[in-house]
Amino acid sequence: MQKPAHSSTKRRRFLAGASIALATAPFVRNARAGGIGDETTGAVRPTFAPHAPLVPIDAHPDRIVSLNVCTRPFRAQGPRIEAVRLGGKTLIHNYGHGGSGWSLSWGSARAALALVPRDRRSIGVQSIAVIGCGAIGLTSALTAQRLGFRTRIYASERPPDVRSSNASGVWSPDSRICTTEFSTRDFEQRWEAMARDSFRMYQSLLGLPGDPVEWRDGYVLSDVPFDQTTNVESGEPDYPDLESRLLSDLHPRSVALTPDQHPFPIPFARRYTQLVFNISAYARMLMDDFLRAGGEIVTRTFESPRQLEALPEHTIVNATGYGARALFADPSIVPVRGQTARLVPQPGVDYGITYRGHNLSVVPRRDGILVQAQAEGDFGNADTTPDRAASDAAVARLATLFPSRAMS
Repeated sequence: MQKPAHSSTKRRRFLAGASIALATAPFVRNARAGGIGDETTGAVRPTFAPHAPLVPIDAHPDRIVSLNVCTRPFRAQGPRIEAVRLGGKTLIHNYGHGGSGWSLSWGSARAALALVPRDRRSIGVQSIAVIGCGAIGLTSALTAQRLGFRTRIYASERPPDVRSSNASGVWSPDSRICTTEFSTRDFEQRWEAMARDSFRMYQSLLGLPGDPVEWRDGYVLSDVPFDQTTNVESGEPDYPDLESRLLSDLHPRSVALTPDQHPFPIPFARRYTQLVFNISAYARMLMDDFLRAGGEIVTRTFESPRQLEALPEHTIVNATGYGARALFADPSIVPVRGQTARLVPQPGVDYGITYRGHNLSVVPRRDGILVQAQAEGDFGNADTTPDRAASDAAVARLATLFPSRAMS
């Protein structure tokens, strides 16, 4: 059977051997290298080199070095950020962020700390307790310190053993944040404020040692035009598309690509740019910052809200995430299982992939290439047992996007 005219061209667009030296040359400086001739003088002006070809991902199950399962704490109403009385103390809830915990953490912490009763400073509110040491707990504790409070974290676990350490690590501020039913104008305004506060903080973390936060390009691939649905049954409720409506000014817009502008054997593609959190380095940075500022982390397990009343602090921030379901008997929290496989880090693979209709996404992190596959039945599923077969299948789907690598 005759091959499509562009198939060999696509294969050549992947990096092959020493061609990277030519692809990454900053300028083309002579006519033979592709310079542009001046029609008046005949001189050759230098031109910018094209984008370097993409390095194909070595997608083989034997390159999986870890499997991790997280439990997203989804609430149909959105995050619970509320101050209540607990005996003689003030308890500030800050949990239920679905798949948006890392993305909204700084803005959420600011909203929660705004609920501290200012008129109680004289009886000990200068000290604050934070329950939980994940994404929400660490940022809540750091925000409290920056507001001048002495802060202590109480937690049974700390990174990398907390649930949020198993997240994929991308800027996704509206991921399972609420259902369409509860996306009122008031909620959208509060959500937008949290998202913009968080985004501003992330811009200040770019370029720091360890690259805790960085911008990465990626590709959305689709077998059908993007204006057509993919008919994938997820078993999940309808979620509002808040980011594209309210935050479109915060990042570059995605760009539609023609088949000859990308190397994938898929007819429809768009290139996007997204913030990525290198969670290992980022969590370590947050903990180091907290401890250097005089913070303290106490290992403790709480099984009842009454145990919180025995703490010496008069104000307590509850950042227990999914743990709040049991600790505070809150059935509004719905677990949403998510599993990732981490492939060995691969030099040059610095782009992400989302394959519409196939429940496949790839995140390029410093500690490895994360391959995530969402499956029907994950919504409402609190099981954290890794499923190796599911990740092997996801990596096999990823391999189909690199046919030249598979044939080599």
